[in-house]
This record gives sequence, structure tokens and C-alpha cells, in this order.
Amino acid sequence: MKIKLLIATAVVVALTGCANTPYGNTTESKAAQTPDQLNDLEMAHAAYTADNIDIQYAHLALSISQNPDVQEFAKTMIRDHEAVNEQALALLAKLGAQPQDNFLSQSLTEGSVKIIDELSQLRGAAFDKRYAENELAYHKTVNNVVENAFIPNIENAEVKSLFEAGLQIFKAHEGHAEMMVKKLGG
Repeated sequence: MKIKLLIATAVVVALTGCANTPYGNTTESKAAQTPDQLNDLEMAHAAYTADNIDIQYAHLALSISQNPDVQEFAKTMIRDHEAVNEQALALLAKLGAQPQDNFLSQSLTEGSVKIIDELSQLRGAAFDKRYAENELAYHKTVNNVVENAFIPNIENAEVKSLFEAGLQIFKAHEGHAEMMVKKLGG
């Protein structure tokens, strides 16, 4: 268990701590935190943020790509991530809780701006390939954090159940993205 947690933490630190990574930089105060130290409401905020970022990527794909496979994948991302977010908001309302912003949410948001800028400059096969590669990397990273840092540390059983259900959906996305990368020559 500790090894998986260390791996998840290393992935997030790599994503958030390197200047040239697409998922953003951190300040010194952010670097001291790890995903497994977040409380349930901070984890909820990070997951909601990650979902919304992937929805943004998908909308961009729908507006740029002419590839039917990419278009279908993007529609699936929008449908599934919106559905999970709706469930999360309903659960938070039921619990009378508000998600809490945190270093991970902020880092994901910062990094997404760079990715959107990069993707916006691409067209045709170059866009499709880069979009698919980003989707694969993004899902691998987020799924790893959810599985190895969030789920083992979530205190509320209903929140944990929602994360576990979401993880299964997003692992399927990861598999789909992997097939897309192979098909597009990545």
C-alpha cells in the first residue's frame, strides 16, 4: 500500500513540480503537499476540476477534429464526465458540504491552460494524435491518483463509493484513449 501511495505521490509531484510539464508548476508551499493529505472535500474538488478539464478538452476536440473516432471519443468524455460531476454535486448537496479548492485543483487548472493553448494551434492529424496522447496521459495520471491516493484515504463511505464507480468509468476511458493513440500512430 505504501509503495502505491508513493508512486501516486511521485506522479503528482512530477506533474505539478516540473516547469516543462503540461499540468503546471507549483510554488514551494504547494510542493510540500501530497494528494493523500487532502481531505474528502479537497479530493472532491480536485476530481471535479479534473472532470471539467477533460470536458474542456473534449469540447475543443469537437470544434477542431474532423476524425469521426476522435469526435465520438470526445462526446463520450463530455457525457461521462458531466454525469459523474452531476452525481458528485448531488452527493455534496445531500451531505450539506462544499468542495474545497486546493493545490492539486489549482495545478491541474494551470496545466490545462497550457494544453488547451497547445492543442488550439494544431489541426488535422497533428491535433488528433496530440489530443489522443494527452487523453491517455491525463487519464493514466488522474486514475493513478484516484486509485492510490484518494480512495484509500477517503473517510466518507458514500464519497468513496462514488470515487470507486467513477474510477471504473475513467479506466475504460484510459483503455479507449490507448487504442486511439495506437490507431493514430502514437
